[in-house]
Amino acid sequence: MATASVLTDLVSDEELVDRLRAGDRASFDELYERYFPRVYRFVDRRLNNRADTEETVQEVFINLFSSVHGFRGDAPFAAWVFGLTRRTIAARFKRKRHEMVPLTSEDEDPRLAQVAKQSNQDDPLESYECNERMRQMGEVIEKDLTAEQWNLFRLHHLENRTIQEIAASVHKTEDSIKSHLYRARRLLLAR
Repeated sequence: MATASVLTDLVSDEELVDRLRAGDRASFDELYERYFPRVYRFVDRRLNNRADTEETVQEVFINLFSSVHGFRGDAPFAAWVFGLTRRTIAARFKRKRHEMVPLTSEDEDPRLAQVAKQSNQDDPLESYECNERMRQMGEVIEKDLTAEQWNLFRLHHLENRTIQEIAASVHKTEDSIKSHLYRARRLLLAR
């Protein structure tokens, strides 16, 4: 049994995809075994509910099986799987939206009215996408931006300081500030 596992580890994802497209059911089983733990952790971190996580992970693999013919191989298979996973989660949030029923004036408790008003404004899909984008930007800030780039970005975009003010306060030219801001934005928007 250990020999079979070693042999299947030598087969690339792309080769397994080709076999799956040709109708080899064992290839799907192998891809499932390879990706299930990672997809499960990825979904669980975003949903924090075991039942929803399990259901969503199964949807991901159903979607994978039904759309594997769309995998072009432009990027690694893992990237394609996690893109599919993100889209499956987003679709789940879209489906989960429930229409809010307004309270009648006689039943209305001011505290409940505030909660109802707030929940009507919150869109789970937008919230998920925003949180996902913030997480990605946080990773870029930690790993890719220099301290100087982050400081200049923060001053200009979060504190709304002009390039002239920033240049004067850090004793650099305006062109230097613009160049650092351009690099920082390019890194942040690339993700």
